[in-house]
Order: sequence, then C-alpha cells, then structure tokens
Amino acid sequence: MSEIKDFVQRYPANRIVDVAKALSGDLRLRILETLGERPMSISQLAGTLGVAQPTITINIQMLEHAQLVSSTLGANREKICTVTCSSILLELPSKRGEGLHKLEEIHMPIGMYSQCSIEPYCGMVNKEGVYIGCVDDPRAFYMPERVEASLLWFGGSGYVEYYFANPVPPGVSFSELRFQAELCAEAPGFDMNWPSDISLFINDCPVGMITIEADYGDRMGKLTSAKWNGGTQYGKLIQWRVSEEGSYIHEDRKSGTTLRDLNLTFNKPIRVRIEVSGDAINRNGLNLFGASFGDYPQDLILSFVQIHESGEQGRSLIQDDK
Repeated sequence: MSEIKDFVQRYPANRIVDVAKALSGDLRLRILETLGERPMSISQLAGTLGVAQPTITINIQMLEHAQLVSSTLGANREKICTVTCSSILLELPSKRGEGLHKLEEIHMPIGMYSQCSIEPYCGMVNKEGVYIGCVDDPRAFYMPERVEASLLWFGGSGYVEYYFANPVPPGVSFSELRFQAELCAEAPGFDMNWPSDISLFINDCPVGMITIEADYGDRMGKLTSAKWNGGTQYGKLIQWRVSEEGSYIHEDRKSGTTLRDLNLTFNKPIRVRIEVSGDAINRNGLNLFGASFGDYPQDLILSFVQIHESGEQGRSLIQDDK
C-alpha cells in the first residue's frame, strides 16, 4: 500500500455533506475499490468496471471534489487517478451553522418556475431541442413537461419567478446573496443588435437591471443540441449580488437594496423574479438557458456566501418566525 493511501483524511463539519454524497453511490465505491489496488486512467477504469468513460469522468469529479481521489496527467495527457487516503475522520458539528459551507448553493432547473407572465411570441424546448407544447402558445408554460425545459423564451415584456428554499437556519448569518443565470434578448430568429433590459427582483425588491445587447445566434452554443434549428444559440452568464452595502451586477453597483431589505425568513421561500418590465426602454424579451443549452453547464444558481455563526462574528439576517 502506498504512503498516500495510508493517510487519514480529516474532514471538518462543513465538508460532511460533500463526503456523504461522494460515498453514496455504488459506482463511486467500486471506483475506490479499484483504485485501492493501483492508480488507473479513466479509460482503464472504464474497461475494468465495464462503464462508459463519460460516466467514469463524472463520478471521478465527485470523488475529487470530496478530496477522496486526486488526478494527474499521464504520458499521453490522460488523467491518472489515485485514492488520497485509506481512512477518513469526520468532525461532527457542535455549534449552530458549523455544518454549513462557506458557500451554500441551490441549483434550480429553468422550467421549475412557480409563476410566470408570458405572451406570444414564446416557447420552450428540452435538451434535445424538441418543443414542449406548441410554439407561441403560452399554455405550454403551464404544462407538467415544462420541468424538462433547457431553453425558454418570450418576446416583449414578461417574467418568470422561482421559489427557492432558504437553507440558512435561524441565528446563522451570511454576508452576500448571489444569483447567476445565462440569458440574452429574444428576437425572431436571432439578431446581434437587439438590446433588452432584463431586471432581477428578490422578494419584490429591485436588485438590478442589465441591458443585454443581442439575441446571440452567430455561432453554435457549446452545449446546444445539433438538432435545434432555432436561431438562439447561447447567452451571457450574469451574476447579481446583494450585500449589506447594496446590490450589484458583477462589480457594478445597481441599487441600494441590501440583504436586510429582502426580509428573509427561515421558513418562507425566497422569491426570485427575472423580468423584462413593461416600462423598460428596451422591451425585447429574453432567452433563459438551462444546464444543457447555451455555453454554460449550469441551471439557475442562488448562493449564500460566507455563512458563519451569528453573535460577535456577524449579525443574523434571517428572522426567527414566532
């Protein structure tokens, strides 16, 4: 047994979830068993375990994220995987908030909105580029199949609103709330000179408006299905941030809305609305991309940054419900 495998890996309380997820799959346990004998490449693991290489790659990434496996590049630039330890030691949380990550993230598929206001022209497709319902029929936005959407769009003004669970318990504070989405304007076909003013609201509070200058279709989206014959191909990845000082899009301050203004409550959802307002100067709709469409392999992400114990280290921004 190699020296690195004799090492006991110690995990603090806020890493327990990562380790538990990594160890919860039968295939990942079989990978650890196989690597326990000797380091192997992705292709060797695939051949030994009788599993497709992409599946091995995804599961290796989960083990790497939990620091149970490390990888290096071999002679042919193929990834060589090695287990990092033979034993693990988990430190259980003993204080409120100690088991939470410094960055907590909730991922939301774009089709799982709770409310919407949509008028033609509009539509949505799944990851294969197949229409859900009929194009330009707002009724499609209320069909159960909408949860499979990888691209949705509407022209003019309108919105989609999502309800996110609040993962932060009472008495635990954080310093910043972030929301991230890939989107662009919506034109018939596509148009590289078609600006649209897209705004974000959290619990009805304005966070910031950004003008996206085009409905991008000048090249193939990196993740977009080759079966998709629509004009829109990819979007821009936009990040809104709300802190104790105000609201920002990337690093640009956009409004005076602060975390305390959001009136976050532990047992109530956080309502996030992406909107092209009826009074916007550029009311040219939007396209919203999921994890299997466009350029970025992600759904909508709501992040809670720098979570720590309240008290002397920070004030609680989550109200206790009486």
